[in-house]
Amino acid sequence: MSIFDDDRPKKPLAHEIGSDLSMLSVDELKARIALLQAEIERLETECASKASGRKAAENLFRS
Repeated sequence: MSIFDDDRPKKPLAHEIGSDLSMLSVDELKARIALLQAEIERLETECASKASGRKAAENLFRS
């Protein structure tokens, strides 16, 4: 490891919306797509969880 390794630009581990994609390889683009699809699934799961919690609360207070 060189003393100058810290000077090299680091590739982000996560995708940043609107970032320049021109320097990424096909494999890197596919990895980002997979990352974003996993994040969408996580967000949808959280939405469903919150919606069911809200519905339960609404049913409790309607009684």
